[in-house]
Amino acid sequence: MDFRDRQSIYMQIADYICDGILQGKWNEGERIPSVRELAVSMEVNPHTILRSYEYLQTRDIITNKRGVGYSVSIMGKEKILSYRKERFIETELPLFFSTLQLLNISIEEVKTLYDMQVTRN
Repeated sequence: MDFRDRQSIYMQIADYICDGILQGKWNEGERIPSVRELAVSMEVNPHTILRSYEYLQTRDIITNKRGVGYSVSIMGKEKILSYRKERFIETELPLFFSTLQLLNISIEEVKTLYDMQVTRN
């Protein structure tokens, strides 16, 4: 994984886990990689992975069962969607709207481009 400078590594790892859950790589109740497994595959310190898992655990996205390991919480996917939607609306959407206004791009143009993008995927 290539890490970016603008966000802490443990948060990027948490986002990676959330992306995997949203993409169906790990479903509710399924085990996710252990701290050690993920640390080796990402070539980071296990404490960094542990910090990511603790962050996700405090948000009820994953759970830890002694002897079993970490798994996706019930409703974990819905919690990720809710959190990311809220974050997008609060932080990214205002910048998007001000850029539209600055560049004189209409909502109709955006809708057309959005529809084209959705049909491609």
